Amino acid sequence: MRWSQVFIPTTKEDPSDAESVSHKLCIKAGLIRPLSAGIFSFLPLGWRVIRKIESIIRDEMDSMGAQEFFLPALSPSDIWEESGRWEEYGDDMFRLKDRKERDMCLAPTHEEIIVDLARKYIRSYRDFPQVWYQIQTKFRDEPRPRSGLLRSREFIMKDSYSLDQDEKGLDESYKRHFETYTRIFKRCGLLTFTVGASSGMMGGSESTEFMLESEAGEDQVARCSECEYAANLDVASSKPRKLGLKDRKLEMVHTPGVRTVKEVSQFLSVDPATLMKSLLFIVGDEPVFILTRGDQEANESKMESFFKKPFRQAHGDEVKRVTGADVGFVGPVNVKGVKVFADRALEGEVGLVTGANKNDYHYVGIHPGRDFQVDEFCDFRQVKEGDACDRCGGEIRISRAIELGHIFKLGRRYSQKMEAIYLDKDGKALPIVMGSYGIGLERILVAAIEQGADKDGIVWPPPLAPFHCVIVPLNMSDSRVVETSEEIYSALDEEFDILLDDRDERAGSKFKDSDLIGVPLRVTVGERSLKKGLVELRERKSGKVSEFPVEDSAERIGEKIEKFFASSGKDST
Repeated sequence: MRWSQVFIPTTKEDPSDAESVSHKLCIKAGLIRPLSAGIFSFLPLGWRVIRKIESIIRDEMDSMGAQEFFLPALSPSDIWEESGRWEEYGDDMFRLKDRKERDMCLAPTHEEIIVDLARKYIRSYRDFPQVWYQIQTKFRDEPRPRSGLLRSREFIMKDSYSLDQDEKGLDESYKRHFETYTRIFKRCGLLTFTVGASSGMMGGSESTEFMLESEAGEDQVARCSECEYAANLDVASSKPRKLGLKDRKLEMVHTPGVRTVKEVSQFLSVDPATLMKSLLFIVGDEPVFILTRGDQEANESKMESFFKKPFRQAHGDEVKRVTGADVGFVGPVNVKGVKVFADRALEGEVGLVTGANKNDYHYVGIHPGRDFQVDEFCDFRQVKEGDACDRCGGEIRISRAIELGHIFKLGRRYSQKMEAIYLDKDGKALPIVMGSYGIGLERILVAAIEQGADKDGIVWPPPLAPFHCVIVPLNMSDSRVVETSEEIYSALDEEFDILLDDRDERAGSKFKDSDLIGVPLRVTVGERSLKKGLVELRERKSGKVSEFPVEDSAERIGEKIEKFFASSGKDST
């Protein structure tokens, strides 16, 4: 393609509302343009990258035997009501009414639509296994769209769904998707790692996220410095240090006006870790105590997974009614009819401090099991930097990361509710066992930019680059420069994605633009080099420069392009 004929509106200035590197470069390099908050138009350069990502994904999904569908983005409310997610999704779902006043939505995901198809056409154990996938636009009414394509209101996903007759089949489908995803991200040139994750609104028994470490990421992950343990902070666990306090008699002490962990620990001259935070929550309609150590925070994602029902922190009047005291002075001692769930870090500890259910008073010498009963010890705490790894005792490091893909074992959650039933070999009616597997295409684009960008612009992994090579004639008024450039372009263009910068611009401007958009290889054709019978080739990432004789330059450049793409394991085109 000729630069003069392609719409590539590069800019020199950083956009005022962009914070992340990828958001700035997507605008500056002419990949996208915003229409509204969280809504973007893909321009030709950006769309070429998306199409290359799509091609890699489709190739790998087809290779694993998955069948491609194209499902509607618009769907009626009734199937979402069947699954229970019409209300569960809340404000994140775009909702509308058609002209007959029927409730509709723009689908944020497609489990319900897949189940509706499966229950109509899958009847027997002989129909399994099935893997159905699509590449489709999704919608999410983000309250605060940010970071450009990373958190938008309209986005492109590859979502696939496995349908099996039992858990053994699901295990195999899950494993195959894990292996396929690993290949996809490797072919995209991304340095990913996997973490255990929360299933959240999707439900199910197990899920894994594919991550790329980046300061632009919205997720926080815990990784062990010694072993391979890694998990999203929503589900990460660690080994708490033991306090080793001495047991003592329970005693009520006067603590006038001090109620926070910091205030109480300073007033009593004790380590904040010796305090036992007693938080009253309403789970469903019932009050429960959640207990954590004073130096730790409760993780609401873990609580959501544990309780599997709506919960919230109790309001001040509710706390007063249940305990007789205000927030900051409450605890589980002598409170009747309220279940107590304590974080495992408190198991076996003694000599603790907590509220005495009397304003301006705390208990010291708390001994769980002696002074009150714990209904269950659970993992409720948020992992912190420097914690010990549960597996090997190594040090936990916490970093930010971009989630690129997420795979779930859904089990029978949706098939049971929506009655997607098949007959096994004994004629018994059973719900279909499902898995769900997603990849965000824009997230791959963003991650590639974040991973490789330098001070001059984008450095694409070669398989994702919008063009393999840009040819830059330095003087458009020099006939030999133009003719040589045209000859190289004509020889390469049928086999590779070549961009000929035929604009009548200064050399410096052309060089800056080619670096900004991140083309992996740049061929420079100039008067001086032609006098020596040479053309110059420069690698965008390393800056390495090679010179080739004009007469075989096209062949040599073609060989260089093929080497760049050999690492993808597939044909460069």
